[in-house]
Amino acid sequence: MRKFAIATFCALVFSGPAFAQKMNSDDLKWINQCISDNKGEEGGTPAIIRAYCICMNEKMDDSETRSVTEWEKSNPEAQKDCEKQAGWK
Repeated sequence: MRKFAIATFCALVFSGPAFAQKMNSDDLKWINQCISDNKGEEGGTPAIIRAYCICMNEKMDDSETRSVTEWEKSNPEAQKDCEKQAGWK
């Protein structure tokens, strides 16, 4: 039952227009680094952290060379928006 609930949640969260772009290996690298950087953050479940990192990656320009963690520090509005979208409280 738990696997079904997680799969259903992921399908709902990651099927919106913000996730319509196809991710490439570079996107996955940055998203995985962001997930690693945010492990253990208060209120950040694995699903919330993943949704947050995907959102942040989508907001970043394709030519960006900084990590999501570095980029978010200079883009607090994007950070707040992605926290809200991901359900991070």
